[in-house]
Amino acid sequence: MARSSAEDVDGYLAEVVEPDRLTALVRLRELCRTELHGFEEVMAYGMPAYRRPGGEPEIAFASQKQYLAFYLMRPDVREGFEDRLADQDMGKGCLRFRRPERVDFTLVRDLLRATATAPAPSPSPGETG
Repeated sequence: MARSSAEDVDGYLAEVVEPDRLTALVRLRELCRTELHGFEEVMAYGMPAYRRPGGEPEIAFASQKQYLAFYLMRPDVREGFEDRLADQDMGKGCLRFRRPERVDFTLVRDLLRATATAPAPSPSPGETG
């Protein structure tokens, strides 16, 4: 799916036509909503994202053309999972699952828990709170 113009996550999911992808994306959403206590669910960069109130997105997911993507925008959390991420199809901050049935929901849950318990990221220089 190209970048979505959906206004909310329900609208985003309504655009997904492949049943197996939709099932995996709904499960990713459920995990995010369960594990990311106090985070806001928003649309950012054309995909569902999760951020602390007033902060930048720390987690996102998307249905891309060739794979499902799970975006972990916290380098500190990624570094803590280097061993478990070593055998994964991973870009700089994107965990790719080429087949929906191969999404490692246990790994995703653990990444979400680590994100939720990590301190909020510091604002970039020049940003105000």
